Amino acid sequence: MSPGTPPVTAGARRRLALVGDCADCHGLCCVALPFAASADFARSKPAGTPCGHLGADSRCGIHAGLREAGYAGCAVFDCFGAGQRVSRVTFDGADWREDPATARRMFAVFPVQRQLHELLWYLTQATALPAARPLAGRLAGALAETERLVDAGADELLALDVAAHRAGVNELLLAVSERARAGLPAARRYRRGADLAGARLRGADLRGANLRGALLIAADLGGADLRGAVLIGADLRGADLRGARLAGALFVTQAQLNAVRGDGVTTVPERLTRPAHWPAVAARDRARRRGNGRRSAGR
Repeated sequence: MSPGTPPVTAGARRRLALVGDCADCHGLCCVALPFAASADFARSKPAGTPCGHLGADSRCGIHAGLREAGYAGCAVFDCFGAGQRVSRVTFDGADWREDPATARRMFAVFPVQRQLHELLWYLTQATALPAARPLAGRLAGALAETERLVDAGADELLALDVAAHRAGVNELLLAVSERARAGLPAARRYRRGADLAGARLRGADLRGANLRGALLIAADLGGADLRGAVLIGADLRGADLRGARLAGALFVTQAQLNAVRGDGVTTVPERLTRPAHWPAVAARDRARRRGNGRRSAGR
């Protein structure tokens, strides 16, 4: 087992295992998954075919400039640590380049493992919520079973009805989120899967809002208060969250964070990393500085 890929266990080691480590993976997301030419990808690629930018060292040749090259979809992707687990643990370090039969199995296991890792991410967050205490036993059971599946062999993973397992976990996460949102100002606002693409919600009080599976593409959420809002499965691509209070929102992922426009004032949920492409200074501060510069020049 690679030192960079600890087994999924409680606490900090579990969280570490749920963070993608491209240096400890064989570039599975660049091979196993398909993508279609769109605003997110400069060109199409079928599943099982290596991306043309993938090097022999399993590194992306344009990683530093993915957005500029038209691959924003790659820039926001997060495997939740499934890539290194499949590469180093499930297949004991085997490289998909060496054996076509092994490659096919690895490519089939990877999306299953990614879903399981994503569920572990949500379950780990759920267990930390005070509102989830009455459901502690059920959460512990779901967490233990998902951990067992993550550590299973390739044959069991390929035979797994991952949709059925996900449905059971989602039912539990829904119960947790309902308890966590109860009594908050926007708890009764919106329904699962709400179409809010391009919506103007600047400065809105969205504490406890049900944004589960919502379409928030290009929505204006600047300065909005999202504490206690459920964002599991929400599509936030291109949404403006500059100055928003996102820390305290429920079930946010790194991929969602990477897909939005934020700034130095946007608060970030615990255990997530502030995206490097966000400006460190808030838009209003930049405008103030430009105004001060013009006044100084006119003296």
